[in-house]
Amino acid sequence: MPLIYGEGSAKAFKRLREEIDKNSRPTQDPRPLGLPYAAEAPFNSYAKQHEPICLPDTRVDLLQDIYNWADRRDGAAIFWLNGLAGTGKSTIARTVARHYFDKKCLGASFFFSRGSGDVSHASKFATSIAVQLATSIPALYQYINDAVMENRHNASQSLRDQWHELVLRPLAKLDNNSCQPLYVVVVDALDECDDENNIRIILHLLSEVRLLERVRIRLLLTSRPEIPIRHGFSQVPAMDHYDFVLHNISPSTVDHDITTFLEYNLKLIGEERSLGTAWPGEEVIRRLVQAASGLFIWAATARRFIREGKRLATKRLDVVVQSSGSAITAPEKHLNKIYTTVLRQSIPMECTDEEKEELYYILRQLLGPIIVLFSTLPVYSFSKLLNIPSEDINQTVEDLHSIIDVPEDLTQPLRLHHPSFRDFLLDKERCKDPNFWVDRQQTHCSLTNDCIKLMSTSLKQDICGLHAPGTLLTDVTNSQLEQCLPLELQYACLYWSQHLLQGRAQLRDNGQVHQFLQEHLLHWLEALAWMGKVSEGIYAVASLDSLSKFIHDTKRFVLYFRSAIEQAPLQIYCSALIFTPKTSIIRKQFSYCIPSWVRKLPDVQSTWDALLQTLEGHLSGVQAVAFSPDGSTLASASWDNTVKLWDASSGAVQQTLDGHLGGVQAVAFSPDGTTLVSASEDHTVKLWDTSSGAVQQTLEGHSSGVQAVAFSPDGTMLVSASEDYTVKLWDTSSGAVLQTLEGHTNIVQAVAFSPDGTTLVSVSEDHTVKLWDTSSGTVLQTLEGHSSGVQAVAFSPNGTTLVSASFDKTVKLWDTSSGAVLQTLKGHSSGVNAVAFSPDSTTLATASWDSTVKLWDASSGAVLQTLEGHSSGVNAVAFSPDSTILVSVSWDKTVKLWDTSSGMVLQTLNGHADIVQAVAFSPNGTTLASISDDHTVKLWDAGSGAVLQTLEGHSSGVDIVAFSPNSMMLASASDDQTTVKLWDTSSGAVLHTLEGHTNIVQAVAFSPDGTTLVSASDDHTVKLWDASSGTVLQTLEGHSSRVQAVAFSPNGTTLVSASFDKIKLWDTSSGALLQTLKIDSIVQNISFSIDGTVLITDRGLLNTEMFPRASPSLSPFVGQLWVSWGGENILWLPSAYRPRVVAVHGCIVAFGYNSGQVLVMEFAL
Repeated sequence: MPLIYGEGSAKAFKRLREEIDKNSRPTQDPRPLGLPYAAEAPFNSYAKQHEPICLPDTRVDLLQDIYNWADRRDGAAIFWLNGLAGTGKSTIARTVARHYFDKKCLGASFFFSRGSGDVSHASKFATSIAVQLATSIPALYQYINDAVMENRHNASQSLRDQWHELVLRPLAKLDNNSCQPLYVVVVDALDECDDENNIRIILHLLSEVRLLERVRIRLLLTSRPEIPIRHGFSQVPAMDHYDFVLHNISPSTVDHDITTFLEYNLKLIGEERSLGTAWPGEEVIRRLVQAASGLFIWAATARRFIREGKRLATKRLDVVVQSSGSAITAPEKHLNKIYTTVLRQSIPMECTDEEKEELYYILRQLLGPIIVLFSTLPVYSFSKLLNIPSEDINQTVEDLHSIIDVPEDLTQPLRLHHPSFRDFLLDKERCKDPNFWVDRQQTHCSLTNDCIKLMSTSLKQDICGLHAPGTLLTDVTNSQLEQCLPLELQYACLYWSQHLLQGRAQLRDNGQVHQFLQEHLLHWLEALAWMGKVSEGIYAVASLDSLSKFIHDTKRFVLYFRSAIEQAPLQIYCSALIFTPKTSIIRKQFSYCIPSWVRKLPDVQSTWDALLQTLEGHLSGVQAVAFSPDGSTLASASWDNTVKLWDASSGAVQQTLDGHLGGVQAVAFSPDGTTLVSASEDHTVKLWDTSSGAVQQTLEGHSSGVQAVAFSPDGTMLVSASEDYTVKLWDTSSGAVLQTLEGHTNIVQAVAFSPDGTTLVSVSEDHTVKLWDTSSGTVLQTLEGHSSGVQAVAFSPNGTTLVSASFDKTVKLWDTSSGAVLQTLKGHSSGVNAVAFSPDSTTLATASWDSTVKLWDASSGAVLQTLEGHSSGVNAVAFSPDSTILVSVSWDKTVKLWDTSSGMVLQTLNGHADIVQAVAFSPNGTTLASISDDHTVKLWDAGSGAVLQTLEGHSSGVDIVAFSPNSMMLASASDDQTTVKLWDTSSGAVLHTLEGHTNIVQAVAFSPDGTTLVSASDDHTVKLWDASSGTVLQTLEGHSSRVQAVAFSPNGTTLVSASFDKIKLWDTSSGALLQTLKIDSIVQNISFSIDGTVLITDRGLLNTEMFPRASPSLSPFVGQLWVSWGGENILWLPSAYRPRVVAVHGCIVAFGYNSGQVLVMEFAL
């Protein structure tokens, strides 16, 4: 920036700041990463462009008061302008917003409107404010952008979390030089937000702007003085808000402003119609002002009614004056009169009585839905929902422009000019003409019928025509969604059940609702999932209890599979139906929707179990849960340092309470449910307001982690138990410690109050239970006397049989084509750790914690041999290539070789001084290598059992071993070092120590010709080494986490490496990365197929781009959450069906579980 001579430092600094602000304005879309945004929220939105602001010389004193409040450096952060309906609150709010917008000091505005979609509720309140702030304050954009990048799901979090992450914390990061000192935020008509709880939360969140130090935010809030808002403000310190009651302004001041308004607007009408300068005259104005009775909405309605009369404006003025001439005193009655006048004038007087009756009927058909719809709709969508031509709608409301905003553009919604018209039509005492009164209940019934008819003719499976069951919600654009689910259909799906409830219709079996659900339940849930509204579906289903059996089953179905449906809506026909219990009504009703590519279904449970739903969202283990006293809320405590509050009905997250610096170990609700207490490893106890999520108190005093907390029955005391061996009693109002109870000699694990609160019980790791007097803290008693799944799975080599081993002491053989149990092998007296088939499939070996190995006839299930000799649990078994020898390793530190025909111990290979971790035969079968925690590798003669070599040199347990193809070299790696050792198997000499990794080596493998060795490490790299010289040939970088498996292709030209969630293929000569495969599971073992075209893993087969096939894939691949085929997700696994171990053979998948259960599925894509 060039300097200007004589400019002065102050002006130069101001110009510099303006230049910085200009340059820092984002050139991209000002909506950070597509945050949900309510387009109609701002005061100057397209939909509000014709809404008025205050005329000059009106509201002068009030506006000046507001400007003085906002511009002051001290004082309350919130100005609450409250007033009765029609007193002009919104016009004032728009005027203030325009004033500060023109001064470039308007941070954001949000104008609520009941029944107007996104601005009728709070779900997009925080994100819309954030988007506007990012535009108004350029320096803020990056901070909000960073928050979105850090947490892509913050827009779906609780209102409190959205506000803190997207608004308050970014604002707190601003410095004095990056923004102006003042920004005004305007929130209008908060009383029209459709949820009273959200109203209270918004008030609390808005009050938090007082905590900002570097930027001054002033909040103008308008509303009617309704109970939820008055209660909300009662929870905000009085010094933080200034209240102004609009309807208490002097009547003379209000009449002056209404006079100015009418004079100005009627003068314009007179000029448009050439009615002369004297029209309408002072006396007419005086009578109109008197009729308005202080209500600006009356004056505005009269103005619109007169103006819409066009050449009949004078006649309409006379009608208004005459209708207001009666001795009415109450302002509301004047409003009733003008609304009735406008409605009657819309029916032509020249019509016959029969024609009038028809017009009245049509008008009621339209007025009812317009005022009771839960969200506004464009005229075109409105006509589709009601099945009434758009032309008929426009003709009917042609003379109602003074009370209904009728857009010329059919894509814009019909909306009321003011909510008081809705109040008028629905109140039979106010709308006394039966031709106009709207029967709320009957209108809702009619709309229920309209919604169900539309859904029945429009909904279908895979409504977006994706033909890809693994498609995620995030993969579908808004334009795609609106094309497949037009607005009227979205409205019907979202609100039909609410209309049903409001209409109080009696449900019956085989009635309209029952028949709709029987045919279209899954289609409806799919549509809600694409809309991101599954929670609303859960609430809807819960409200239909009179269809008891069907609805009960539906609730179980939706709750159990909510997570899958929300993420990938088409899984409702795949995962949800496949894993639903066999006797489920939903499964039987919609079984025809199960994809044909599932050839064999898993043998799932017959009925629903006790699990209602799985709530997922914590980033670490969940330590404790608690229900609120009314059962509506569930609190969960996690090692991720947070507490989450969940809606117990739908499973939706309500709040995430973030503030602890260590894992949270316990939570409890106060008896009245308004407070939550949490105990943490950070030595503190926190009390939270369950409505706002704010921290009320932090109780400090324990010297170690707090294990448990509980409230006294009356809520006045709190008890905490700690790892510091103590129990503390606290006063919940002051936070003071009442008692410290000492006496335990180990960690105190749990505490509880007696029902009357006089006694406290604590239990400890010291084997005792103690009873305490809560008033004195003395020990009353010390009670003494305490003394304190499927493990393996394998396919037979021919793929026809599956074997599973369990801690239930049994082994099961399964037919992979039918899923039937062929054999249950019983005989072990403890858990079974390992199983292995002989290469010829005739024999099965099992290893157990009972210190034995058993050989079984794989056909008959008969025990062939019980191999006894180990003195501790046996943890692994393996057959020699010719099936004649079996090797076993045990916790007794020995390796045993067995003759499989006689069961005799051929050799007990004693020599290791610690646990043997693994064994491997050399490729020629003559040598056996064993690796141990005693830091050595031993080479054994497989025939005689003699120790050939003891390879020493590692300084810790040896984890990895691999023979070269010619059996002449051996590579080993230990968990102590970052090196790999190459050994001569004949002499036992170290050929090379390969140095270069910077962390532990996890895997090694030789190339097919034995000239190259590959190593994979925790340092995220893969290294290729020359086996003869020990030099590094390549260092392959690209993994972002530890690499745990590597393998060469059969021809040695390609290398595959596997890390946490990625598999990479590399060119071995150049080191170039050929392909990256993303997976959602940890692959422990990987190799190439014999022809080198397929990757074989412990989770299934994977194709690569390098080897295209006629068919997408040979077999499924099982990840942590998904079963995929050809790289595409096809089947989501519910949490209860995520296996511990997996075996894949061709198109057959076996899932093994800790419970001992094995499920088999067959696919046919």
